Amino acid sequence: MYKKELRKLYKEKRKNLTLEAIKQLQQNIYKQVFEFNFSTVKNVHVFLPIERQIEIDTYPIIEFLRSKEKNIIISKSDFSTATLQHFLFEEHTELEVNKYGIPEPINAKEITVKEIDLVFVPLLVSDKLNYRVGYGKGFYDRFLSECKKEIITIGLNFFKPIDKIEDKNEFDVALHKVIFPK
Repeated sequence: MYKKELRKLYKEKRKNLTLEAIKQLQQNIYKQVFEFNFSTVKNVHVFLPIERQIEIDTYPIIEFLRSKEKNIIISKSDFSTATLQHFLFEEHTELEVNKYGIPEPINAKEITVKEIDLVFVPLLVSDKLNYRVGYGKGFYDRFLSECKKEIITIGLNFFKPIDKIEDKNEFDVALHKVIFPK
């Protein structure tokens, strides 16, 4: 299938998940994340969930990483350039939800992209080669292409990977790993 069709299909699949199903799927994802070896990483970029898009709640992951003394990095979106700025997400950092439903920091210290060691990436669906379909604006593909060569990228998804995304292009960045409920 093509990205446009996959976006529509997987947004609909998310909408059809019950609250109980979401809770169970997230618990399975959290278990896998918590078993990951974070010993070589210090700065972890985590997306904050867009509630109206029924994204995976990453706040338990953030709390777990903080308990492991990892620095949490979150982003602010610039829709005029389709780019992200990155900020340290500390306990006192205030958030404001933008018009797209994205929680963003308003009083945080900016971090350079090269300081980030691991990125948790949002997605609607991925394929078996770990290419992803997001919302189609290219924010994360641009961001990941700027990261250091040693970056670890992990997608989080409610659904298992499909066989193939038909219209991948040279700007798409494959993830190192996709975590989905087993």
